Amino acid sequence: METLEQIRDRIAAQFGAGAVTLVTNPGPAAQHSLLLASHAARDIARFLRDDPGLRLDFCSNATGVDWPDKEIVETTKTTQPDPAGGPAKVVETKTKRLQPGCLEAVYHLYSMALKSPAPVIIRLRTVNRTDDVTLPSLTPVWRSCEFQEREIYDLYGIVFTGHPDLRRILMWDEFKDHPMRKDYVSPDDYEWEPTPHDDVLERAKAHYPAPSASTTQTPEVTK
Repeated sequence: METLEQIRDRIAAQFGAGAVTLVTNPGPAAQHSLLLASHAARDIARFLRDDPGLRLDFCSNATGVDWPDKEIVETTKTTQPDPAGGPAKVVETKTKRLQPGCLEAVYHLYSMALKSPAPVIIRLRTVNRTDDVTLPSLTPVWRSCEFQEREIYDLYGIVFTGHPDLRRILMWDEFKDHPMRKDYVSPDDYEWEPTPHDDVLERAKAHYPAPSASTTQTPEVTK
């Protein structure tokens, strides 16, 4: 199997340098990945599946990732001379910028034909987390993506164009939110919890009707 850098270079040669970016993972797993431009993602996926040297014919896993807006602090250093003729001083200047958030779909690919020992990981990224959350479905390339893309749609809100049956798979149709988003707030009173208890009960009490005087009055004891 070719290295991820070699695969990136071959994709870039065929689809353009802007179609693929190598994303490194600094963690202990060091599972680096390829970020594909959404406009070319399905054609690149077919290339990865059909190329004789790769034959990535099986998608074992597809999942979502939520990247909220993030404040980035950048530090720049400048050298300023001392007006008194002393040694120059190094001055640090910190600036803040907002890195817009996005959603990602991440796919782990294997070659069953070539018995690849490790996955090739590809990812697709939405423009933002609000009104531009559409990505091309890869189910037409790898059939095993169908239910997993439905799960991503359900829990993260990514809309996969070209999916054969895009609908919720865990939550009910009328559910309005996406529970795996990092800013998701769970409701206080769960409609499907007939006997709330523990912390759910404590949150639910805020929505219970106030007790009437007749229910709180202490009954008289007859002797």
